Amino acid sequence: MISTERLTLLLEKTQGIAKEAGAFIRKERQHFNMDNVEHKGFNDLVSYVDKEAEKLIVDKLSKILPEAGFITEEGTNTTKAEEFNWVIDPLDGTTNFIHGVPIFCVSIALMEREEVILGVVYEVNLHECFYAMKGGGAFCNDTRIRVSAAKSLSASLIATGFPYYNFDLIDKYLAALKSLMKSSHGARRFGSAAVDLCYVASGRVEGFFEYNLNSYDVAAGTLIVEEAGGKVTDFSGARDFIFGRQILATNEKIHEEILTDLQKAWA
Repeated sequence: MISTERLTLLLEKTQGIAKEAGAFIRKERQHFNMDNVEHKGFNDLVSYVDKEAEKLIVDKLSKILPEAGFITEEGTNTTKAEEFNWVIDPLDGTTNFIHGVPIFCVSIALMEREEVILGVVYEVNLHECFYAMKGGGAFCNDTRIRVSAAKSLSASLIATGFPYYNFDLIDKYLAALKSLMKSSHGARRFGSAAVDLCYVASGRVEGFFEYNLNSYDVAAGTLIVEEAGGKVTDFSGARDFIFGRQILATNEKIHEEILTDLQKAWA
């Protein structure tokens, strides 16, 4: 178990590493072109920027917590440890990055066994660093953040992520989206799950749902939401949202309303 003092120091150093990776990403975006794009699968894009940013992050994190293993999107290091593991998305929002849409981020979480104890999400374009550690509250650029106080879905704005390569459940997804759009202020698709979660945490949107996500997409952001006073579950209302590939994050007050719509659509 990591002491509060050591976890606080790790959080501070992780913020610095995320910002360093973000600076590299920002610089590369200035002269990036589509010739540098690779395809991991249908509509699953990657570039040297993702890979080099991940190498930088893994190298730096290895030095501040040598006993920890890694879960990484680009496979720089896939050696998992029994107790501590870093969960890294070096560039969440790669498609946005490639097309020059200014919403993408660096996401880094630290898990102690099955629990996320530290999370940092650095949104590169707005220089917004969201972060939290277990039991310590959630912050953006040193300012405490809280979820929205909206009490109903009818007073809420919802974020989501569109299916882009696995369309097996698209009809269920569209049914859920249709219902939520009719019941709320509307839906937004920003293109980065980690950013979506931080927007829930900071009260910019009241809820976020998506399926077919990976652990590195959500690990950091879920802790930030919970430490900001929000609620996170999978579509069944359980807590299998890190590895379960379904997530609903809200300000807690509208959670059951959205969950009911999702469960109807997914039935």
